[in-house]
Amino acid sequence: MKALLMSFVLLASAVSFAGPDCTKEPKEKWMPEAKMKEMILSQGYKIKKFKVDGNCYEIYGWDKEGKKVEIYFNPVDGSIVKQK
Repeated sequence: MKALLMSFVLLASAVSFAGPDCTKEPKEKWMPEAKMKEMILSQGYKIKKFKVDGNCYEIYGWDKEGKKVEIYFNPVDGSIVKQK
């Protein structure tokens, strides 16, 4: 019983740290990083850090009002999947 509880705790903690699921498409169908960055900047965001996180493009930066943001984008169509 104790081992089962420990397994559940480990699984729950792994799920809580997992990022969002942005796409099932293969990387060949993803928008090139340069084009994605250009699209993000055209929406008024300032990018401090841009990275690939799992199956998402992720930025750390600022929105139009200067507020800090962490945003996960679908790398195929550029839509926002999750924003903090």
